[in-house]
Amino acid sequence: MTDTLTSFDAALTRRASLLTQLAGEDTDCVRLFHGVAEGVPGLTIDRYGPVLLVQTQASRPVVDDEIVARLADRAREALGLDLALAWNVRGGAAVEQPAFDHPGPFVGRELGAKYDVRPRHRGQDPLLFLDFRVARRLVRDRSKGASVLNLFAYTCGVGIAAMAGGAREVWNVDFARSALDVGRHNAALNGLDEKAFRTIEADAIPTMRQIADMPVKGRGARRGVVKVNARAFDVVVLDPPRWAKTPFGAVDVVNDYPSLLKPAIGCAKPGGLVIATNHVPDVTREAFEAIVRRTADKMGRPFTELSFLGPEADFPSFDGEPPLKIAVGVVS
Repeated sequence: MTDTLTSFDAALTRRASLLTQLAGEDTDCVRLFHGVAEGVPGLTIDRYGPVLLVQTQASRPVVDDEIVARLADRAREALGLDLALAWNVRGGAAVEQPAFDHPGPFVGRELGAKYDVRPRHRGQDPLLFLDFRVARRLVRDRSKGASVLNLFAYTCGVGIAAMAGGAREVWNVDFARSALDVGRHNAALNGLDEKAFRTIEADAIPTMRQIADMPVKGRGARRGVVKVNARAFDVVVLDPPRWAKTPFGAVDVVNDYPSLLKPAIGCAKPGGLVIATNHVPDVTREAFEAIVRRTADKMGRPFTELSFLGPEADFPSFDGEPPLKIAVGVVS
């Protein structure tokens, strides 16, 4: 117990200046403890607005009730806030969750925008991925007057950030209605124009291929798809999961990233910004960069600018190679 509490105290101390910075930016969603890099693998502690979210793995019981209660007390004392404690044990639908009976509402803020941050819902993942703040920050800063395509949108965090930055229109594409419902709730929380903030419940593969004016293939093509017209966007964000099987082909960011990146690039205007991610730890930044460059070159639309982002300081990496890699490029 002592080692865990000491590690958490040290993490809070390291974050002191970051917490001050984020508070000044109207952000109250932050990772307070990233256990894999801060001494307790299998434990993460996040603040989501009024909630303190502790997450552990069912297969790796690194804490018990007493430790979680003491960690919560340390966080409340350090932050000077009476946060509602939610302890979520990940690992499967059959895992019994510790009690959580706070009624809410649960609204968090990031860079001035509001987000639904309920700690308990249909899925196991949080409704806002905090390591992706760096990308939402970039999108907000680069979206004034722009058209933005948000692929694999989940709960539309990127789309909310784009609108906060002055985007004239955003398309959010995801196959999961429950995720887009949260995205629409987020839009309502921020008073966004429904005509400018569009959600498309559809498989991202055929959707972006249509936008890029590429043929749609696969079993789903025989059943029909959500029809969209070919066009081009100023900003395209591609944030796929590691792997998924769809009627239009597999989403496989380890073995076949080009099949996703090629149509995403095709959705961007000449001189447009493409932001593409890979979350897999085994894929190095250098390997990802080679794939990204090669794909654009083969399309005849090489990047005129290309840089990479990693998560902000609340997601430290023990080896300098964070799992989340974000390519940011301007295409010709």
